[in-house]
Amino acid sequence: METRELRYFVAVAEELHFGRAAHRLGIAQPPLSRAIAGLERRLGAALLERGSRGVTLTGAGAVLLREARAALDAVEAAERRTRRAALAGTGRPAVVLAAKAGASSELLAKLLDAYVA
Repeated sequence: METRELRYFVAVAEELHFGRAAHRLGIAQPPLSRAIAGLERRLGAALLERGSRGVTLTGAGAVLLREARAALDAVEAAERRTRRAALAGTGRPAVVLAAKAGASSELLAKLLDAYVA
C-alpha cells in the first residue's frame, strides 16, 4: 500500500463523496475512483458502499480509516524527526517549541520574538 493511496482513501472516507474528496486532494475524480477501486481489489475487500444516496464506509473501510490515519501520522512524524536530525547535523541552532491547544498565543509570540532577538 502506498501513502498516496492511504491519503486518497482517507479523503474519500472523511468526505463520503468522491467529488469533494477529489477537489480536496486537487485531482480529478476518475483517477481517484480508479485508485480506490484498485486498493479494494488488492485488499480483497469493499471499503466503501457506493449508492444513489452517496458513499458510506463498510466495516473493513472503518478499520482501514483508523489504521490509515495512524500510518499517515507516523509517516509525518518520521519526516519531521528526519528533518530535525538533518538540521542538527548542520550545526545550525534549532528550537522545537510545543504548545498545547488553547495556550496563549501572546506567550508564543513573546517566546518567538525572544528567540529571534
